[in-house]
Amino acid sequence: MDIDAFEAVHRPDWDRLAVLSRRRRLDGAEADELVRLYQRVSTHLSLLRSIAPESPTSTLLSSRLARARTRFTGARSNLAEDVATFFVVALPAALYRLRWWTVIIGVVFCAVATTVALWVASDPHVLATLGTEATRRKLVDEQFVGYYSDNPAASFAGSVWINNAWIAAQCVAFGVTGLWVPAALMQNAVSLGLTGGIMVAYGRTDTFFAYILPHGLMELTSVFVAGAAGLAIFWAWVRPGPRTRLQALAEEGRSLITVALGLVLVLAVSGMVEGFVTPSGLPTWLRIGIGALVLAAFWTYVLVLGRRAVRAGQGGDLDAADAGYRELAA
Repeated sequence: MDIDAFEAVHRPDWDRLAVLSRRRRLDGAEADELVRLYQRVSTHLSLLRSIAPESPTSTLLSSRLARARTRFTGARSNLAEDVATFFVVALPAALYRLRWWTVIIGVVFCAVATTVALWVASDPHVLATLGTEATRRKLVDEQFVGYYSDNPAASFAGSVWINNAWIAAQCVAFGVTGLWVPAALMQNAVSLGLTGGIMVAYGRTDTFFAYILPHGLMELTSVFVAGAAGLAIFWAWVRPGPRTRLQALAEEGRSLITVALGLVLVLAVSGMVEGFVTPSGLPTWLRIGIGALVLAAFWTYVLVLGRRAVRAGQGGDLDAADAGYRELAA
């Protein structure tokens, strides 16, 4: 085959493909023409490669076909679009789906912590098992309040953030076992209840809530959300519905790992409150008010953006291109 003659005959099609590929907007007829030319030029390239695979003409056609393919298939979104989609669609949708799990876990957690605190505060024998009188008195008078101010605020906030983010990530990652989340939440509820019971027993109830609520409202809610995500992954394994168990685990795991990533940022805010607001000299009502405002902002974000995303058919999972192919399920 004479390559020069071949190029002379088909050059108008190649040039037309290049023109259509560069246009920002195509009408229906032009879009159809672009697809037809793409198929035709692909055939031309195949013929050329069978004779001269490394020729300049083959290279030219390859580049024009690549541009045309990007034009009608669409390019991947850029980083800014991906970040915006994560915060406006994926994260609120995943959090919204967990709202009732979060509320139920929160109620059970608070019930356990309150029961333990009342038990400790009302039974001297139980209180006596929690250390000597001097040890308990030191906790009430020094350690409980000093914990929030013994270290510089910035480093304390950072250490709290890392610790809580790690706990949240563990709840999501190991939730599939069905045992990790209840055990971790029970341990934390009992620990909080024991400390609260000692404070109540020594008449320091006001101090306990004044130092727990400013950061604890958001911090504990984050732990509840993480526990909810872990249990939701476990429930997908137990009751997959019309999907196979592996499909259910994959879909729930992808969407709820989104929650773990989002909670890293939420817990960063909570850590800032714990490091700078909780031990500050602000009035108690203002410190608790700041914590309540952070919590209200979180739930507004979840309920407003999350409801909108879920009604639009989003669930927090990756899109089809990133998640990969799936089997059909009846």
